[in-house]
Amino acid sequence: MAVFWAAMLTAVVWASASQNAQEKKGARMTVAKGPFDVKMAPVDTAHKEEKAIARYSLDKTYHGDLEATGTGEMLASMGDVKGSGTYVAMEVVNGTLGGNKGTFALGHIGTMTRGAQNLSINVVPDSGTGELVGLTGKLNIVIAPDGKHSYEFEYRIEK
Repeated sequence: MAVFWAAMLTAVVWASASQNAQEKKGARMTVAKGPFDVKMAPVDTAHKEEKAIARYSLDKTYHGDLEATGTGEMLASMGDVKGSGTYVAMEVVNGTLGGNKGTFALGHIGTMTRGAQNLSINVVPDSGTGELVGLTGKLNIVIAPDGKHSYEFEYRIEK
């Protein structure tokens, strides 16, 4: 039991120190918003006979606070019930975010259960280049009733 409490105390001290370090650096979260366009094209999987797994190439164009292109690949599997499935994707984004030029990677994981969406898109740690070195954050996708896509990207650049 003592080991458990020692681990908990260490975690609390580390989290507090990390938060204090971020506050001292002046690292605050910024929110970028705008529309984006996406083109998906089917790509053969390594297991062509397995129809429960689909693979796609992704090409995106971001507008607004993020002026960039994104390229990536996605694997998806759909359930037997309409509106159910899961996807994972990796994407490299190249452009300008809040006036800072560079590239970064995004890791996607999304699950839909009978139409209810659970989506997580995060900056891959330490993937920022150029003026985006030190980028961390989470991107949310918003799909309007008319099908148009937009993003809300909460991010921080720690120098």
